[in-house]
Amino acid sequence: MHRIQIAPPHWLDAFISARETPLASDQARMRLVLDLTREHIRNGSGGPFGAALFDAQSGALIGVGVNLVVASRCSIAHAEMVAIAGAQQRLGAYDLSRVVAGGCVIYSSAEPCAMCLGALPWSGVERLVCAARDEDARAAGFDEGHKPWDWIEGYRRRGIEVTRDVLREDAIALLQAYAAAGGEIYGPADRGGKPG
Repeated sequence: MHRIQIAPPHWLDAFISARETPLASDQARMRLVLDLTREHIRNGSGGPFGAALFDAQSGALIGVGVNLVVASRCSIAHAEMVAIAGAQQRLGAYDLSRVVAGGCVIYSSAEPCAMCLGALPWSGVERLVCAARDEDARAAGFDEGHKPWDWIEGYRRRGIEVTRDVLREDAIALLQAYAAAGGEIYGPADRGGKPG
């Protein structure tokens, strides 16, 4: 029987250990995510996306993830998915709202793609904070999939608050630098239509 293996990059534990948490503000938490993403790019360990989960009240770091699609040869290994799965397995619960007393918030270097958009409601997060927008990731060449135009309202109806554009310009700069340096732009093979 085959096992699913998505291993974090070798530098990740040392990176997190060197950071002081808890972090109180959206900007401080997003700065950690963007620093994580920058380090990921610098090490050549994957794509230009990072995510982190925090206890909304205490600011405690619950989990982190970077995009490991290429490294793991697994299309579902997006930063948000890696962060959520790691936190859920570490805390022993598939629904983080049952085990994170202060509520769970996820910070992402970019708005979720279609896959991550669908996964977040089942994770138990109560808030999503994004840096770059969908169009910023697409401008760098990434296929974000088909997303409903009213996805933020859909999340609101499900009890998930969305905050956009926290350190957006910094996140755009990371996407642009990755693409300009020839970083691998991964996604579905061209099937004769436009991405998205």
